[in-house]
Amino acid sequence: MDFDWPADLLSLQSEAEEVAAKAVAVYGSYDDAWINGYSREFSRELGRRGWIGMTWPTADGGHGRSPLERFVVTEALIKAGAPIAGSWFADRQMGPTLIAYGNDDQKRAFLPGILSGETGWCIGMSEPDAGSDLASLNTRAELDGDEYVVNGQKIWTSFGETADYCYLICRTSTDGPKHAGISEIVVPMATPGITVNPIKDMTTNRHFCEVFYDDVRVPAANLVGQLGGSFKQTMRQLEHERGGIDRLLSNYALYLDAKAHADTSDPLMRQEIARLETGYRLGRLLVLRETLKQAPPSFSAATKTFCTEHEQRVADFAARAVGPEALLWGRLARGVCYAPAYTIMGGTSNVLRNIIGERVLGLPREPS
Repeated sequence: MDFDWPADLLSLQSEAEEVAAKAVAVYGSYDDAWINGYSREFSRELGRRGWIGMTWPTADGGHGRSPLERFVVTEALIKAGAPIAGSWFADRQMGPTLIAYGNDDQKRAFLPGILSGETGWCIGMSEPDAGSDLASLNTRAELDGDEYVVNGQKIWTSFGETADYCYLICRTSTDGPKHAGISEIVVPMATPGITVNPIKDMTTNRHFCEVFYDDVRVPAANLVGQLGGSFKQTMRQLEHERGGIDRLLSNYALYLDAKAHADTSDPLMRQEIARLETGYRLGRLLVLRETLKQAPPSFSAATKTFCTEHEQRVADFAARAVGPEALLWGRLARGVCYAPAYTIMGGTSNVLRNIIGERVLGLPREPS
């Protein structure tokens, strides 16, 4: 089996690495660049280069390129720590969701801004009492004439402070089982009644926000897909979120720095480096299976579980390799403190293992 890229992908990879290096020189390098490296200006450059919506259909304004081309570009950008967060959510899942479930008017209204890097998006999903159990959400949207009136609270809304739009997951009905009655609505973040409070975490990052909706009036035309039947849409959206290269390379630059400091005369340290190098190769193959749609349905749960647990092992290695310096506040300490989030964001590993057991392996559920 030949794992080398053909000439055209090697050329694109070289171009992406050059662009990433220049971006790092201008904006700085970020661990977890897809969520912590925010530069709207660099997002606009990605838009000008056609590196947002690379695989989207040309009929919807996309560039019609292959999944491998997008993989090559995003791998290079994230590896280098280039600040892609300003456009990443919209490129990774909001755009594909609008293409799959949105109507023509919605595509015309929202996709051009995403493709150009001009508009930023956040996702209104988790709530104080509905994290991994998304079906328990309580944020309500009630129809009043030609508008929905939204009331409720979301939390862990990354980029709620800077986003132009929120892709809101909300409840439009309480009839039937809790998975029913869930809808998806595009909410302009400048709408009156929205209050955003940034959450500064222990690593000093501020992308997380809590967002309050108090009688927020949104055009009914902003409903995406099926009224009250959006739970399956949301699950499909999470497939986009869980199986990408961002879930493997978040702290790759930290790994390279730590490896450079490691005492490789110690055979145990060499073994650990070998295990991590093997993990990177296995994780990359899992992501490529998702990219090429060779993985079975719902297998992105397994891909994310392996890759994010690998990222945690990387952080543990970095602390051991550097030693007492890891106790000093700085990049390494931030990386170690941030690492537990990898297996929480986008679905906890415990929940994902349930998905693997039930949906991938077809194991019976334990009687309640």
